[in-house]
Amino acid sequence: MQFLDLTVRGWLDELGEEGPAPGGGSAAAMTAAMGAALVGMAARISADSWPEAGGICAQASALGVRLADLAQADSDDYRASLDMLERVQDTPDERRDRELAAALDRSARTPLAIAETACDVVLVAREARERVEPKVQADVDAAVALAAAAAQAAARLVEVNLSATRDDPRVEQARAAAETAARAMRRVYPPA
Repeated sequence: MQFLDLTVRGWLDELGEEGPAPGGGSAAAMTAAMGAALVGMAARISADSWPEAGGICAQASALGVRLADLAQADSDDYRASLDMLERVQDTPDERRDRELAAALDRSARTPLAIAETACDVVLVAREARERVEPKVQADVDAAVALAAAAAQAAARLVEVNLSATRDDPRVEQARAAAETAARAMRRVYPPA
């Protein structure tokens, strides 16, 4: 199933179904993609008073497209991993180990990309925040919160998906992306 062909209601229905995918990774990616869209909207509205708004629009658009693609990839990868796990039950140990390693790699690669790309949305939003028209600054603030939460969620998925392996550097990469996003968010939403 292709998520981008669904209505928003259809996508939410799919997300709430009993099946294993889409799940948290796809939801995180789409959440960050919505944040990117908000940044693009705010920059477009501010184009008359902000000459660099076009560059921010282009960055936000590219990030949103990437995140939508990652939402689909996360679901597809997860389904493929489940299929593979079912298939390798009765295969020789060496082949099964290779296929399991490949499945683990896939299960971490996409959420890591989601975490890093969501962090990029936060950083672009922070850059835009001081330049957009005041009437859309709260929309950029919302984009920061959405994308930072998505980065955190995706980083957690990387941790869980790699919990069977030791010292995989992707866990630290995902945590670093989530922490960078969280620091940027704290500048927008300082602790009380």
